[in-house]
Amino acid sequence: MYVHSDCTSRIVSAALEYNTGCNSGSVQDLFIPGSFITEETYQQLAKETLEELDWVLDVFEVRNLSSQSSSSTPNHAFLEERELCKTFKIPIDSLITYMMTLEDHYHADVAYHNSLHAADVTQSTHVLLSTPALDAVFTDLEILAALFAAAIHDVDHPGVSNQFLINTNSELALMYNDESVLENHHLAVGFKLLQEENCDIFQNLTKRQRQTMRKMVIDMVLATDMSKHMSLLADLKTMVETKKVTSSGVLLLDNYTDRIQVLRNMVHCADLSNPTKPLELYRQWTDRILEEFFRQGDKERERGMEISPMCDKHTASVEKSQVGFIDYIVHPLWETWADLVHPDAQDILDTLEDNRDWYQGMIPQSPSPPPDDPDKDEESCIDKFQFELTLEEEAEESDKDRNSGIEEDEGPLQTPDILEQHPDIEEDMSTQEGAVEQTDDSSDNTSPVES
Repeated sequence: MYVHSDCTSRIVSAALEYNTGCNSGSVQDLFIPGSFITEETYQQLAKETLEELDWVLDVFEVRNLSSQSSSSTPNHAFLEERELCKTFKIPIDSLITYMMTLEDHYHADVAYHNSLHAADVTQSTHVLLSTPALDAVFTDLEILAALFAAAIHDVDHPGVSNQFLINTNSELALMYNDESVLENHHLAVGFKLLQEENCDIFQNLTKRQRQTMRKMVIDMVLATDMSKHMSLLADLKTMVETKKVTSSGVLLLDNYTDRIQVLRNMVHCADLSNPTKPLELYRQWTDRILEEFFRQGDKERERGMEISPMCDKHTASVEKSQVGFIDYIVHPLWETWADLVHPDAQDILDTLEDNRDWYQGMIPQSPSPPPDDPDKDEESCIDKFQFELTLEEEAEESDKDRNSGIEEDEGPLQTPDILEQHPDIEEDMSTQEGAVEQTDDSSDNTSPVES
């Protein structure tokens, strides 16, 4: 069960203590935007912040009272609480330097995909990692990779969608061949920053650990590309149907393939967690994402381009968009996650449904709406929200059509796709003589080596 407490006041107190103890002038002072604090003070704030972290934490208020630093203190706190700094010998000064450098590479002028969103997703990932149904399921290296992936998953986001970058022939789209353009860029920046001075937080990991962690982080960040949403959800549903639990209710995920599948979905859930938060927080996130969408729409209008769904500030319906977003994207994902970790996420699911009902009740009632209008609004919602599901799925279908003549007669060629979509059947097939070679995502069935 996730903790739901009135935690903001204690966070505020910690932040105020943090801001009043900032002028020691010590040689060991560390620069934090807006103030100087000693490492001891910084660690104390991280500790007190951590004690009150839960699903309903008001990250907006924490940010406002922590010298505008959105992510460095919580991220530090998560690693300290799990003793990951000790386990992997992460130097505290390097950790702080990296987190501040990372935060600096999130764009403050981007309304939604900024460091505050990164902090929120990292916090949400931390809470999901702590669910009782996943107790002691993941290795320390897997936990470290999940938190790092959440922290970097949107770094250097320009505030426009993948499709916008592709349609405008941007340098990023050309560099990444139109494939998960932003997600690949976030990964490149996040790992590149480790090479900055005093930023290599993984300097004491073994070569094998670094390689394994990098592979996991890449898997998780690429899973935040919404063109992968339907595939992720299908795999998660398959896992729910075949899940095994211990007598105490803990999931049995005894191979790496299953664990990384859950971690990919976990970070994806955290990235889509805004509608599951208290309504006052959810509405703030909604205002931010729509502001970002409308800015993109203005750019498209100026260029004479077709305005993307939900990006036209003159026609978009906030209420209908949120109802459609929840009905077709968020609720199916969270309902499946709740089934996986039952009953741990029931409170989250209840909040999501309450929020959906609130937005439904706010939709202006038209005296005689045309019968096609609701479907049109729902399709518009699904097409947008940064996800471009329709376009990418049509491209995949087109590829399948082109290859259907070959695949029809050569059944074995389809087997790798089946394994990729349903990694849970991999073990059963691995014992069969002549089984096909596994894809990268399902090749390693052993726990990552941590020594």
